[in-house]
Amino acid sequence: MTQARRDDLGAALAGAVGERHVTAGERAEAKFRADVLGKYRGDPAWVVRPASTGEVAAVIRIAGARGAPVTVVGGQTGTVGGAIARAGSIALSLDRMNRVLAIDTVGMTMTVEAGCILQAAQEAAEARGAFLPLDLGSRGSATIGGAVAANAGGNRVLRWGMMRDMVTGLEAVLADGTVVTALTPMIKDNAGYAWKHLMIGSEGTLGIVTRAVLRLRPRPTTDQTALVALADFDAVAALLRALEVRLGGRLSSFELMWRDFYAAMTGAQLAARPRPMAEGHAFYALIEMLGGDPDNDPAQFEAALAAAIADGIVADAVIAKSGREREALWAVREDMVPGLAAYKPFLVYDVSMALGDMPGFAADVRARIAAAFPQARMLFYGHAGDGNLHIIVNIGEDGPMYEDEIDRLVYEATGRVGGSIAAEHGIGRARAGHLGRTRSAAEIALMRRIKQALDPDGILNPGKVLP
Repeated sequence: MTQARRDDLGAALAGAVGERHVTAGERAEAKFRADVLGKYRGDPAWVVRPASTGEVAAVIRIAGARGAPVTVVGGQTGTVGGAIARAGSIALSLDRMNRVLAIDTVGMTMTVEAGCILQAAQEAAEARGAFLPLDLGSRGSATIGGAVAANAGGNRVLRWGMMRDMVTGLEAVLADGTVVTALTPMIKDNAGYAWKHLMIGSEGTLGIVTRAVLRLRPRPTTDQTALVALADFDAVAALLRALEVRLGGRLSSFELMWRDFYAAMTGAQLAARPRPMAEGHAFYALIEMLGGDPDNDPAQFEAALAAAIADGIVADAVIAKSGREREALWAVREDMVPGLAAYKPFLVYDVSMALGDMPGFAADVRARIAAAFPQARMLFYGHAGDGNLHIIVNIGEDGPMYEDEIDRLVYEATGRVGGSIAAEHGIGRARAGHLGRTRSAAEIALMRRIKQALDPDGILNPGKVLP
């Protein structure tokens, strides 16, 4: 982009949103120029902060007229480079569009702007006696718009589903500046094509979400949490299914950790807290039950775990008796920064598959990476209840040089079990070249036709999702 074209673009954008809300890319904060892992870098010409859907539409029309790509940057908590803007492009921030607009405690919905931080939405719902089930480790920085764009899942998919299951209505700006609004609170709506589902999970490549209506639930009044140890994967599967029955559908989280993950995370946290239980078991699971019966829920939860111990499924268990103990148990899974420090530089993967395929997949990946890189260290953990598995891979300081080879090994193994190469963070830049490993040629061709129909000039987040 020539300086003259850049200046013209900046002036037009300033006219649309106000000069103070347009910043030259090189002066913008770091999240507009690099991803959270520091792996992908961008060079936007301008960072623009509109305050309304109308201003977003104006920005898109300006961009389209000048052939300037647009990438929405939210909390920048993804790991696949999906929110990194191209050189000479517009990085669009919706952080001025961050309000909770309405909460309906009769119909149990909330309407929020796309720049609203997830934790702020959660707290607003709780203040009204309601509950937004979506929960991520990055809740303090992830935005609702980003969660919609990535079809985020998190810790409670097992019970309440992914973001797709929580969105009842959307408003979006299309590539030509058209605003499409269907902010409906209805759960059931079979009137024609469900276009909102094209937006959910599209990573900002088909339209820019500006507002959303989210489904709420009654706020749980009890929270039972336990950490359990298991001898093998058969016990993992048996416990998951037994708890689904014994807890009457109130099992909300089932976070699985392989032995090496547990040892690494708890070992690094010893300065802050002791290990909840000893190392050495093959698997550990963090279990949460959310309910509404304070008099009986604790006893039912304890009885379910006692039965699993008596049946030989669970080898050991620790049940949280206070909020502080609950936080300490969750820290094993969520306070990962100290534990991962020893694994830098690392590559991170989030894949999905049928529960029964997980142990074979993990063994396959371990063996193939170890054969290629004998010095490799790997950690496995994930949301086992919904088939989501995370992998951390470190092969030493030269690891990033071999990323393509390790990607191939992980994604080929994923394809062999009929899984998906992206369970949470999407495709972005990192996985676009591997999409064909778990999506057919016909599926990818259909995706291209949809992209061409909605964004014929390719200005919305180009270079992401499609290879």
